Amino acid sequence: MNFLKKPRASSFALYLGLSVTVAMSIASIPVMAADPQPIIGVWEGTLDPGAQPKKRIVVHISAAQDGSLSGTIDYPDQDISGTPITAITYKEPTLHFESSPSQSVYDGTMNKDKSEITGTFKQAGASLNLILKRTS
Repeated sequence: MNFLKKPRASSFALYLGLSVTVAMSIASIPVMAADPQPIIGVWEGTLDPGAQPKKRIVVHISAAQDGSLSGTIDYPDQDISGTPITAITYKEPTLHFESSPSQSVYDGTMNKDKSEITGTFKQAGASLNLILKRTS
């Protein structure tokens, strides 16, 4: 009967080792499966102020390691680039950003396939519709 105790001890050790391995694998799945925020990327649109020429806008949004968002705005038709976004929030599907240097505010809603954001761009008292399309 003594020979049965060793296999039980070995079986228990094997079972315990496998259980710990499986538990550690399951615990790490949420970290590996976490998708990056869908708002991160480059977004382009065109402002149409009516009587004035249309103005292209490019919005660059990135995230720090802690998940905080930051960004810049380019106005290619005016040779302006890197205007800082001073406040930005994204709570799916809603984007809000502000840029103090350009005195502008944008509020928009992302579509279901995460390819466009439809919203309103406000600057100098004017409100313009602006659709931003993902370019990268």
